[in-house]
This record gives sequence, C-alpha cells and structure tokens, in this order.
Amino acid sequence: MSPASVPGAVRFSGPLLRDDPSRVYRELRHEHGSVVPVVLDGDAPAWLVLGYRELHQVTGDPVLFSRDSELWNQWEDIPDDWPLLPMIGRRQPSVLYTVGERHRERAAMLGNALEAVGPTELRGHSERFADELIDAICPRGSADVIAEFAMLLPVRVLARLFGFPDEEGPALVTALNDMIDGRERALAGQTHLFASMTELVARRREEPAEDVASRMLADPSGFTDEEIVQDLMVMIAAGHQPTADWIGNSLRLMLTDSRFAASLFGGRNSIAEAMNEVLWEDTPTQNVAARWASRDTQLGGRRLRAGDMVLLGLQGANSDPQVRTDGSAFTGGNGAHFSFGHGEHCCPFPAQEIAEVIARTGIEVVLDRLPDIDLAVPAASLARRPSPWLRGLSELPVTFTPTPALGGSLA
Repeated sequence: MSPASVPGAVRFSGPLLRDDPSRVYRELRHEHGSVVPVVLDGDAPAWLVLGYRELHQVTGDPVLFSRDSELWNQWEDIPDDWPLLPMIGRRQPSVLYTVGERHRERAAMLGNALEAVGPTELRGHSERFADELIDAICPRGSADVIAEFAMLLPVRVLARLFGFPDEEGPALVTALNDMIDGRERALAGQTHLFASMTELVARRREEPAEDVASRMLADPSGFTDEEIVQDLMVMIAAGHQPTADWIGNSLRLMLTDSRFAASLFGGRNSIAEAMNEVLWEDTPTQNVAARWASRDTQLGGRRLRAGDMVLLGLQGANSDPQVRTDGSAFTGGNGAHFSFGHGEHCCPFPAQEIAEVIARTGIEVVLDRLPDIDLAVPAASLARRPSPWLRGLSELPVTFTPTPALGGSLA
C-alpha cells in the first residue's frame, strides 16, 4: 500500500511543524505509530520514521534502506520543476547518493579534507568573522541576531576554509537559503551554488592552495571535478544552515528557558549545556530526505513496498518517549541523539567538530561582546521559518547596552 493511500495520511509541509513540532510528533505517533504516512508537496508519498528504534534500523542498514534515489517508485510522476528536487536529488553524483564501497571511499576523502583543518585556524576564522559581525551591530543597542549574525557567520567561515574569497559569502548565503527552504527559488539557489562551486574547483585545479577544495582535488581516489563540485555543495549546505540554526536555537534557549536563567552568563559550561539540549529538544535538522526501500519489507508495523521513500524524522526520534522518559530533565553530556544522523551516511565526525566550533565560538562572542543581551519581544512571539526539514527562527530581536566596535568608537 502506498503511504498516500493510507487513511489519514498527513500533508508534510512547513505550517504543520512551524509552531510546535513536539506536539505534532506526539500526535502523529499517537495516531499512526512510529512510521507515519505523509504526502509531500506535489502529492508525492513517503513514510516518516519517528521511532528511535526504527530510525536506528533504517540508518543502520544501508542495503535494505538505500541512499540510491533511482530506486524511488514515483519518479514518473515527478515534474522537472518540482521544488523539492534539490533536497531529494536524482542522478546527482554527490556523496549523498553514492552507495557501497565507493561511498566509503568518498566519505573518507571528505573526512580527510576536513580533518586537516587546524583547530587554531578554525577558531581564528570563527572569532574574527564573529567579531566583525558584532562590530556592525554593537553600537546600536539592538539587533536581529538571526539575520545579522547567525545567518552570516557559518558560511563565511566555511567559505574561507573551502577556498572562496570573502566577498562571495553573502551571495552564497542567499543561494543556500533559497535551496534549503524548498520553495519557488529553490532551483535558482541550486543553480547559483553549482556555478560558484564549479568556478572554485576550476581555480583550485589551476592554483592549489591550503584549503578543503584543494585537498579534495589532490586525493588519490580519483574523483572527478564534477563529483568534487557536488560534494562541496553538499558540505556547505549541510554545514551552513544547520549551524546557523544551532546558534540561533541555543541563544533562544538561553534567553527564554528558566532552566538557564541563573547560568546564562555563568561561564562556558552553560553554553555547552544549551547546545547539547538543543540537539535533543530543538535540533536544527528536524527531518532528512531520504532513504528508499530496496525491496518489500516491514518497518514499525507498516508494509513498505520496494522503492518507497523513507524520511528520517530526527527530531521525532530524539523525542521518542521510549528514550526521553522525562523531557524536562537535562540530558547532560548524553550524545545519543540523531541530530548528526547515524550509520554509514551520518555527518562525518570532522564536520561535526567544525560545526560545533563555529557555533560555540559564535555564541561565546555574542555573550562576551553583548553581556546584558535580552529579548526585545515576548518569547511567545518568536516565529520559525516554514520548513519541514530545518527548524530555525525567522528572527531573534534583542537589546543590549551600546558599546564601541573593536578598534572603533561610538558615533
């Protein structure tokens, strides 16, 4: 049975999850169990996995639940201008859709290129760009730390690490946001990102440097320029927006949650706690597309047909009551969440470390430079972007005592 034909199949769109996804996941789990029939934009059917155990099964079996999008049994009904194509992908030679031994070689190539980023270099770039962004707002006494800080910092750091000139960062931000939001400008965003990465790879093929793109090109595994372009697109997309949302969601938690009221400015431990709680309770990557059943099978009591699409409900699994028996309690250092995925196709560990350094450095700079930062609006009025895939704030207006920019003075 197709998931779209299951009675009560849920239309999987931004408004459904924008305001209170925790409540939605509870209701979906209560009504449908751990595997939920959903309908994507364009009436494309899929299964959304919300159970922790079931998601572990899907991500731990790359043969039965393949990353090969060619297996999808709905391609004949998908138009060429489908807005979700950048998220789903077909015939894209990137690491996301490579399987088997070739995927393992490719993942190793990416990991090696990222692992060579020195911690001092990474921290230095993160601090410098964060300070520059704060310099632009600190004399004013008010700002939107999403649009003016969180949405600008990760891509500036990543662009520098990959080999881009600093001036190309703003256009990359726009393209990435358009592509990830999956709406009318998604394909245009993907086109701009592809052109930018193609130019970067061509430059680094001619003039290698000490950057990620050059190390990927020098890898002895024999990947083509096109494959490297696709993998750079994957890395910057996966590294920018979730990290920006990790910064924003952590700051929101620290400014609004009573559990952090006494420790907001109490030292670095409170930042680490907030960041880890976000990965459990409000993870930036809420849902991931996709896996495809390679044969008829069963999952969570559902009968899946060969070629059915399976969406990874990371936040749903993180909040599964079988693993989060007390959702109000701190998780401490528990890292058993699904926020970076799991299994063969999880986020490479060096990429996780880079994201954490950028996010934590950004938050530290905000709190160091704006020590009396406070919300400028009621917490209940904070709105989320309408995306079922990534969960982040549309804006986070704050006030603070105006201070001079570093090396400058108040006007």
